[in-house]
Amino acid sequence: MKVRNFFFICAYFCVIVFEVFGQFEVSSNLVPIAEGYAQTSVNATVFRKNSVSTFDGAQYVAFYDDDANVVLAKRKLNTSSWKINKTQYQGNVKDAHNVICIIHDGEGYLHVAWDHHNHPLRYAVSLEPESMELGHRRSMTGKMERQVTYPEFYKLKNGDLIFMFRDGVSGSGNLVMNYYNLGKKKWQRVQDNLIDGEGARNAYWQMAVDDPGTIHLSWVWRETGDVATNHDLCYARSRDYGKSWENSRGEKYVLPINAANAEYALLIPQNSNLINQTSMTADRDGNPYIATYFRGQNEKATQYKVIYNIDGKWRSSTVSQRKTKFDLAGGGTKSIPISRPQILISHSGRNRGVHLIYRDEAFDNRICLASSTFGEPMNWHIREINDVSMNRWEPSYDIELWRSRQLLHIYHQQVNQGDAETAVESRATMVGILEVDF
Repeated sequence: MKVRNFFFICAYFCVIVFEVFGQFEVSSNLVPIAEGYAQTSVNATVFRKNSVSTFDGAQYVAFYDDDANVVLAKRKLNTSSWKINKTQYQGNVKDAHNVICIIHDGEGYLHVAWDHHNHPLRYAVSLEPESMELGHRRSMTGKMERQVTYPEFYKLKNGDLIFMFRDGVSGSGNLVMNYYNLGKKKWQRVQDNLIDGEGARNAYWQMAVDDPGTIHLSWVWRETGDVATNHDLCYARSRDYGKSWENSRGEKYVLPINAANAEYALLIPQNSNLINQTSMTADRDGNPYIATYFRGQNEKATQYKVIYNIDGKWRSSTVSQRKTKFDLAGGGTKSIPISRPQILISHSGRNRGVHLIYRDEAFDNRICLASSTFGEPMNWHIREINDVSMNRWEPSYDIELWRSRQLLHIYHQQVNQGDAETAVESRATMVGILEVDF
C-alpha cells in the first residue's frame, strides 16, 4: 500500500505536546500503519467498539482498505513495525454502518465480525492463536442471524466473550446477546430479546463490563428511523453474564425490558439532539457513567454530558460549553459537526478521574480530551491531543490495553462522511494508532 501523506510517516518520530491551564500537559505519538478507505466513516465510527485489540504484548488493528478488503495489522507494543494481512473478506464500505469489530478470546484466537446493516451474520475466527489468517465464515448459534446490525464483542476476565447485536431495523428492533464459552469453544444464546421495542421502537445501546464482571447497559429509545425521535436514557445491569438483569437499585427486571418497566436514568424529550450509540463505563465501586450529548431545555447549543449514578442517585454533568448550533434529524448515517464520545475512568496516577474523547468542529475537528477529577460537581478541563483535522472521525480505542495497563491507544484516521449514507469522493488516508500520554 502506497503512503501518500508524508505527515503520517514523520509523525511516529514526533511527540506533540499541548500545555493547558499552566499545569496539565498531554503528549501524543502517532504510529502509522497503512492506508484505509476514507470516503465514509465506516473505519472510524464510535459504535465500532473493537477496532483495536491487544493480546500477549501484541496489538491488532482492523480496517477496510480502499478496495473494501478487510485488512488486519499486527505489531509488538512499543514498536512501529506492522505486519499486514489483506484477508479474503470484503464489505460494503459505502455504508458506514458496516463496521469491522475484533477481539481476542482467552486463548488468543482472533474473532472478527464485519459488514452488517440488516445483513446475515458475517463472522470468522483466526486459524491459530495470535494469527491474522482467518478461517471460513461461520455461524454462532444459527438462530436470528439474518438481520444483524451493530455487532459488538466484549471480553470477560475468564477469557469468555459476549457478542451483542440488533435484530431488526431502526425503529423496530430487539437486542440479542450471545455468550462464547472458551472451554467448549461454542457460542450459546443468552437473550433472544433483551430489550423489546414491541414493534414500535428500538433501543440504541451502549455497554461496558467492569472488572468484577458486572455488565452495565444503557440505551436511548428511538420511535422511528428519524434520529430526532431519540429520547430518554435507560439503564440495566447483570451480575451473571446476562442471564438476569436488574436496575440500579438491585430490583430484578421481568424480561424482556420494555418502555414500561425500564429504569430511566434521565428523561430527555424527542427533538433534543440526543445522539444514540455512545459509550459507558463503571468505576471501581460499580457506579455507571454514561457519555452522550444533547441539547437541554435551557440550552441553545448541544452539549456533551456525563450521566452517572452515585449513592443510588442519578446525576448529570455538562462537560462542554459549545456555542455552535446544529440540528440532528433524518435517517441513515449523519454528517455531524461533533463526534459521539468515548468515556474512560482511571483511579490512579496523574490521569486519575473521568475522561471523554471526542471531535468538535469548534476545535477544527481535532481530537479533544475532556477530563475531570471525581467529586461534586465535576470540573471539566478540555485539551486537544492532536494537531490535524480528523474530518468526520469518531473515537475508538484499545479497550483491553486501557483496562490492563491504563495505556490509551486511539484508532486514528481522517475520514469523510456525507449525509444519509453518502460517500464523499476522496483518496485513501493513513490509518494509525495515536498513543496518548496524559
